[in-house]
Amino acid sequence: MGVRGLHGFVGNACPSVCTVVNLKEMAEKYQIHHPGCTPVIVVDAMCCLRHWYTPKSWVCGGQWLEYLSILQDFIKAFNTAGIKLVFFFDGVVEQNKRHEWVKRRLRDNKEISRIFQFIKTHRQQPSRNMFFIPSGLAIFTIFALKSLGQETMCSLREADYEVASYGLQNNCLGILGEDTDYLIYNTCPYFSVNKLCLDRLITVMFSRENLCHSLGLNITDLPLLACILGNDIVPEGMLENFRQKCLSGYPFAKQNNDKRTNTILAVADYIARVLHSQQGVKDLQEMLPLGRNKTQFCRGILSYLLPGQQSPWLLEISSLETSDKQEVTMCSDPEILQIAKKQHIQAESYLVYNILRSGEIECSNTLEDEFDPELPGQALIYRPARQHIYSLLLEDNKDACNSCPIIKEWFVYFGNQLKHPELVQPIQLDIPGGTPSLRTLWLSQEAGVQSQRYDTFLACFHLQTEREELQALDNSRAALCCLLLYLLGQVDAFSLEDVNAFIAQTLCLQGKSVAQLSGLKILCFLQIEGLWQTCIKHICRYYFPAAWAHVMAMCHIWLTHVDSRAVHLGSLFVRGLTTLILANNACGLPFRMDDLMAWKMFDGKLFQQKYQQSHRGCPVEELLEGNKCWLTEFQNLKSLICKACLKNNRALQSRQRGNEFIRENRRWDSSFQRPHQSHFAPSFHNPNQGHHWRGFGPGSSRFETGPSGRGYKSEEQNQKKRRFQHTPRWPR
Repeated sequence: MGVRGLHGFVGNACPSVCTVVNLKEMAEKYQIHHPGCTPVIVVDAMCCLRHWYTPKSWVCGGQWLEYLSILQDFIKAFNTAGIKLVFFFDGVVEQNKRHEWVKRRLRDNKEISRIFQFIKTHRQQPSRNMFFIPSGLAIFTIFALKSLGQETMCSLREADYEVASYGLQNNCLGILGEDTDYLIYNTCPYFSVNKLCLDRLITVMFSRENLCHSLGLNITDLPLLACILGNDIVPEGMLENFRQKCLSGYPFAKQNNDKRTNTILAVADYIARVLHSQQGVKDLQEMLPLGRNKTQFCRGILSYLLPGQQSPWLLEISSLETSDKQEVTMCSDPEILQIAKKQHIQAESYLVYNILRSGEIECSNTLEDEFDPELPGQALIYRPARQHIYSLLLEDNKDACNSCPIIKEWFVYFGNQLKHPELVQPIQLDIPGGTPSLRTLWLSQEAGVQSQRYDTFLACFHLQTEREELQALDNSRAALCCLLLYLLGQVDAFSLEDVNAFIAQTLCLQGKSVAQLSGLKILCFLQIEGLWQTCIKHICRYYFPAAWAHVMAMCHIWLTHVDSRAVHLGSLFVRGLTTLILANNACGLPFRMDDLMAWKMFDGKLFQQKYQQSHRGCPVEELLEGNKCWLTEFQNLKSLICKACLKNNRALQSRQRGNEFIRENRRWDSSFQRPHQSHFAPSFHNPNQGHHWRGFGPGSSRFETGPSGRGYKSEEQNQKKRRFQHTPRWPR
């Protein structure tokens, strides 16, 4: 992010730019100079996610309750010092930065592959140097901050621009983030979140004035410097030859400096010495080999100009600003679009405004195992539900052929090279009487509309037939069942043990404190028998005669263990919660948003524990940690799910996976070959062999297998005659 190489340059070659400051003292001075005004720090939240997520476990799907507590402590530290925080999140990926977004997503895919390879090899979470933020972290951070009473906003353009603009226009104390673009913007001071010591509120402030003094530049020259060096809009390679020309003519290059440092000094010297002394912008046009890249270069400079600011280095102005204002939206109702826009800015909704405005949305990387042949990517699993949501949002914008506009999806999954967006056809909801309008769902106060919202929500997931049972549940439990039933309809490999694990961990979560969840250990129980048991006993007897009897009395071993499939399932579940949030927004909030939050339903380490217990065949009492109060609720939720499966011809079978260590060693010990009895017998068996149920309710399609053998059920199979038929891209 930001200007290429600038962060390392100011840290190593330009130390005067970095100053250690005490934010509490700065706030006190601010109040002296601005009596009656509260000092405000505007936070680039996307830059802070890695800093905020400090729970030790990150690979299992997220320690959400622990994370919520960390955010609470972060806010409290600033509020105690009299500092107000305003948080900004990226609300859109701008088209001129799409290439950079794609490059990072493909790079992250490689990181995720290495993470799963490590887990499979070592049965552990990798160290922090391989850290990857849990799936859905940005989305749930938004709602977490709002639940903690913080002013939280989503941007209508790239967030760093709106952060810099807000800081300037509101005379903020500073910007907290980690992006060198804030050194280029002419705005309030920029503080480093990575250098922040929270207990003392000490961090590093980067001074753009000192940077200009060291380089011999004016502040208005910084956007030009940034674009020549390369940023998210102007690719680094575009002006490689020009930078090399500057470097070859720079007389003060030092051998002890690295090439990047000398290059930055040389480019700054060229701007200050050559361009300032001549005709400036005219000479720049002649010297920069821009060609057809001229407009892109000018957009790069313009992206740093906040409202009311100008640059002496803009090569062309015509059409640059006006083209951004010409916007064709997907929504024909101005009032609905305005409501969606307001909710988007106030961070009260997820993706709805993007769909209504441009019909183009994206979803970043998810911790998924590309080599698991049974679990498709979450982007494909939840696409049928999204297609119904698209239809609901665009119902009033059908063309002459009664078709909704096509949605462009930039969803990351293995096998999708993101060379272009996937064109996804909305699919109409199957609701008696037709799909209600957004005006009805969003604005109507009539009696019965809330029930209509609930019905529409269930229709997005083909769960209308389960309405009575779901509505009798607590909202968070109903949401849990909706998600599990949908997964059962879309993923053939989703087993009874998986269902038991998800239900058990949700129930057990409600009785645990942050400290208990933080201290939870993921342990795998191994019972060593037969030949291996004999060998271990003889070794212990020979080498440790005093302790062997005590250690090997039951020949049981506990090991720290992370299961890669459980990691994948955890990510699928969390991404499923974000899909529920999208549907809830689109349907006019039939659920309280708080009931759909991850910290109410999921904890990564706890799920790992319950997953391994369930697949080991533990009794329900052990799954529920001996709490008899949860037993009835567990049986009721499980019964609801099993009945729905039976009603829809879904064979919910037991598929114990046990432990990789055991399965590997059974090859060597014939005593392991006896069947391992499960506490959970298969509840149902589908007598109609060869038929696979996919989805609840009308319109569900048959199960098909892609070229790779992954099971994925999409309602697009019913749309083969449409022009924009989506073809899944299967990984190898």
